[in-house]
Amino acid sequence: MTLQEVYTFFESLKIETTKKSEIRVYEKFLHILSELKNRDFSKDEIQSIEAELDRLKLASNHENRKKYFGKALSKFEKFLKDTFSLITKGYYTIIGIVLGSSFGILFGIVILTGLERSLGIALGLSIGMLIGLIIGRNMDSQAETAGKML
Repeated sequence: MTLQEVYTFFESLKIETTKKSEIRVYEKFLHILSELKNRDFSKDEIQSIEAELDRLKLASNHENRKKYFGKALSKFEKFLKDTFSLITKGYYTIIGIVLGSSFGILFGIVILTGLERSLGIALGLSIGMLIGLIIGRNMDSQAETAGKML
């Protein structure tokens, strides 16, 4: 399937459904596809993108469309990140928050043991999330200035 065919396919799916969760998945796909259409790719790159879309088997009928297209979306995003180093908006921010909160909890348990345990965990979690948020936002802005964000 070409990019335009897939775009038209998701527009029709978006019109058919009334479930907000499904509509969000379709809108994410539509946003990524419209951004890809606006970029300058070589013929080989476009063919590799279209081959990946064919591998996802989007046109076949599925029982749980939201679940299937959600998995297909994450596979497609991973393909774009691995192949073209393209990321979606907020990619590094989310990773920064998750890693920051994990290390923050660990920091709160190990280092802030002098305080009450729950207070140490809460402080470690909040400080870790804040640091992860700052680092993630910084990396997202760098990716946007480099033109690697969809």
